[in-house]
Amino acid sequence: MVQDDSIAESVGLREKLRDQYLRNRDPIADDRMLWRAQTFRHLMHLLPGQTILELGCGEGNFTRMLAKVSRGENPITALTFEPKAVKPREWPSEVCFLSASSLPGPLKERHFDFVVAVDLLDKRNCVAMLQHAYDLLNPGGQVLLYESNPWNVVLKLRRRLCSLLGRPDQRCLLSRLQLYEIMSEIGFIRTFAVFNDFVYAPLNRRLVWLLRNLSIVLENTPGIQTLAGSILVHAQKPPRAIDAPAVSIAVHRQLYRTVSVVIPCHNEEMNIEPLIQRLCSLYNDYIHEIIPVDDNSKDNTAEVIRRLAGKDPRIKPVFRSPPNGVGRALADGYRQATGQYVLSMDCDFQHLLPEMRDLFDATVEGFDVVVGSRFSRHSILLNYPVRKILANRCFHVLAQLFLWRRFRDLTNNLKLIRREVVEKLQLLEPDFAVNAETGLQPLVMGYKIKEIPISWINRNHEMGLSSFSIRRFGTGYCRVLYRLWMRCVCGSGAYQGLSFTTLIRQTSRGSASLSDFKTAKP
Repeated sequence: MVQDDSIAESVGLREKLRDQYLRNRDPIADDRMLWRAQTFRHLMHLLPGQTILELGCGEGNFTRMLAKVSRGENPITALTFEPKAVKPREWPSEVCFLSASSLPGPLKERHFDFVVAVDLLDKRNCVAMLQHAYDLLNPGGQVLLYESNPWNVVLKLRRRLCSLLGRPDQRCLLSRLQLYEIMSEIGFIRTFAVFNDFVYAPLNRRLVWLLRNLSIVLENTPGIQTLAGSILVHAQKPPRAIDAPAVSIAVHRQLYRTVSVVIPCHNEEMNIEPLIQRLCSLYNDYIHEIIPVDDNSKDNTAEVIRRLAGKDPRIKPVFRSPPNGVGRALADGYRQATGQYVLSMDCDFQHLLPEMRDLFDATVEGFDVVVGSRFSRHSILLNYPVRKILANRCFHVLAQLFLWRRFRDLTNNLKLIRREVVEKLQLLEPDFAVNAETGLQPLVMGYKIKEIPISWINRNHEMGLSSFSIRRFGTGYCRVLYRLWMRCVCGSGAYQGLSFTTLIRQTSRGSASLSDFKTAKP
């Protein structure tokens, strides 16, 4: 194994080179570090009290953003290999700053729930660094790494040019495959390495913001994704199954016992019980009732729901008769809801539950509808079918042109809505297009809507299979858009019963009036 002092020397060099690049060449350094900190929070589904170790913190560009997104609820240890470094005064108190000349050094006998590093690994130190990271993790702990992608075209050209000018790149970068193999050899499990981030120098700030959404598409496009600027590596230390922290994140007393949770279920026997258990663990004080809607499942979903309802009177199941359809199931669940707010979600959202606290925060701020957005600038979208991304983006572009409004992703089922809004919805779509109705109808009625970023890692075999099909259900989304256009422009059609009173009332606060809808042109 590489000697500890050699590790410190090579890692210290990488810290300096990285910070110089961020300081002198990256036009959006702070924004990029914030995106990466949000990625860490979303992928790890961070909960209060969990401990974080950042290796090679350098000047603390990433550290500051990590402290920001963790809300000051997580002890952060930031370790630098610069011997003369001192903790910056502006760093928050929850950050413990350490300087080391070797590993484990000052970290001896300490263990963490998470280890994170940004552009730190090198062929000269990789095995030893990752072995130390493995040893510093608690059982079941996770590691997240951001590393430069040596296959990136711009990087290749810059390295060749610097070499010709007598300034060769001092880094010995590893490929995605090399990183994956080393992580597996050390003993990490659930390892995945994906290409990430297509917005980098020489793009200026304006071009970066224009291309941010395109980056999400490119990151998930086979072949093209290999040209990304970074490689994101995630892995876990065994064991695979660990007990989640028993912590409540229901902090808003004004929301206590006010939320009805509606969960459409179809063949979800493996997901529904852990979802409800985790939901109660994190948000028990908020829950007024939970309404699982069994949509004629062929497996044991109904039996599982009945058993859960027998243990908790707040669980009020609905068992539907044919015909099936997630739209019909959601509408039936909404009709049964009696809470002040209605939270709708899919059965495979268990891992997103810690992030849902952002929905409740926005509700307390006064928003009528809060949507979990897969396409916010801080959303995380991994292993998502590119055809579904393109279909979603095309629909939203059309919707913005037709309705003359700006929004990013209103068709996700993860929504927290005031019940007065739910009662005014006209849900006509029997299948997945109902999610467009629940997102776009409140928009045209004039209610205050906020989108919050969420993570989205495509379903795997442990979650079951999604029944969504673009070819089968795409026409439903077009119908919703046409009906809304007819209501807004002509005042007729299937949605003519939608009330615009709220819209007209909010005109003085900057919302469009009904006449605006009739006269606005794309």
